[in-house]
Amino acid sequence: MKINARKHLEIRLQNLTFTLLFLGVIGLLGWLSTRYFVQFDWTAGGQHTLSSASVKVLDLFHEPIKVVAYVREEKNVREAIAEQISSYSRIKQDMKLTFVNPDTQPDEVRKQGFTDRNVIRIEYQGRSELVMEPTESAITNALQRLSHVNEQHVVFLEGHGERSPKGQANFDLGQFGEELDHKGIKFSLINLAQISKIPDNTDVLVLAGPKVNLLPGEVAQILEYVKQGGNLWWMADPGDLHGLAPLAEQLGLTFYPGTVVDASTQLFGIDDPTFALVAEYPNHPITVGFDVMTVFPSAVAMTKLGDSQFDRIPFLSTVRTAWAETGPIEGKIKFDADKGEHEGPLHIGFALTPLKNTNPQKNPEQKKNTDEGKSADQRIVVIGDGDFLANAYLGNGGNLNMGLNIMNWLSKNDQLINIPAKVAVDKALTLSNMAMVFIFAGFLLLLPLSLFVGGAFIWFKRRGR
Repeated sequence: MKINARKHLEIRLQNLTFTLLFLGVIGLLGWLSTRYFVQFDWTAGGQHTLSSASVKVLDLFHEPIKVVAYVREEKNVREAIAEQISSYSRIKQDMKLTFVNPDTQPDEVRKQGFTDRNVIRIEYQGRSELVMEPTESAITNALQRLSHVNEQHVVFLEGHGERSPKGQANFDLGQFGEELDHKGIKFSLINLAQISKIPDNTDVLVLAGPKVNLLPGEVAQILEYVKQGGNLWWMADPGDLHGLAPLAEQLGLTFYPGTVVDASTQLFGIDDPTFALVAEYPNHPITVGFDVMTVFPSAVAMTKLGDSQFDRIPFLSTVRTAWAETGPIEGKIKFDADKGEHEGPLHIGFALTPLKNTNPQKNPEQKKNTDEGKSADQRIVVIGDGDFLANAYLGNGGNLNMGLNIMNWLSKNDQLINIPAKVAVDKALTLSNMAMVFIFAGFLLLLPLSLFVGGAFIWFKRRGR
């Protein structure tokens, strides 16, 4: 085919148009890449992608965040830190990272008072937190601590065999206490027999299951604290209330006799019937967006009692197959209504807030407290089990995150509710002895042998031609 001058010109124009359009598309994609970001992370557990919890924490910051890493000129260490911080800066673009070499700027290190190398300082609004390891969990926890504008003061009652947030025994709350500290929630322990009253700066008072009776004077202090609008978290246990019956009456709650048993736990491989499962949650601020099963060992059920100045909302309830067993929990047990046992669903957790007073004449004491601003935003949680946060059971289901949600709600940090604790992905590969024998025989014996036999067969076949 002969190409004339006109056809040749058309082809050149087509090529020129294609080239210009192609360059235009490339330039447009380059411009879009500066304004929008798309990332795909196919690693196990999304190792290079921020969790939804970290993103929620970043949403709490509306001003720039400064990150200073005091690290030597070690390429691998600096690259690891820069990569981790970049995952945050992609979400919050005004989160900037700078490096300081402790060897060349020792005065700066001494000014900060560091004794260790490879320290990261995160600054926000004149406050700072230190991070020793460039992991998402450590950085997010530091950011969450910075999000607390006012320091929280949580007080745990002690002196009556309560579970201690500093204890390491199976029944203690040591691991939960460590998690509170990581989240920037400070706590202390008090003994009401040694002080005149509950400290005025107490944000939340925690009664973690006393084992012996409180003195009448101690109970009176707790009742007065609640009357004055103090926030309270009471973790009760089956059996004796150990002098706290007046507190239950003040809150408008009564406890059923016996221990909650749940036959459905056998479906999940739990042989102990005293483990109660909670799988569904109401639309309450504590449980908003919460969809993880929680496990409550040895719980006691409760219900509302008469009129109360509090709005009592159950937010933890068992399944229908559970009941409150009043007899010995041994051998074969079954529900017996004739013994006064109550069947499920049973309430094992209540959240209380003051009722809005629509009739000032009916409850003048409530009106007085509300007018004084003492109890208008009061929050109380009563749970019929303290073991669910114990060291032995904290890792079961969503127990840890439920405990953090409750504490954040009580301390009025609603924006932090349902930010779960980051759990490291288990990357360990555990093989049985039989599986290891199959792998050894298959890859080190059978596979090489089959390749050798196949090669020998082909060689003999070709040689016979």
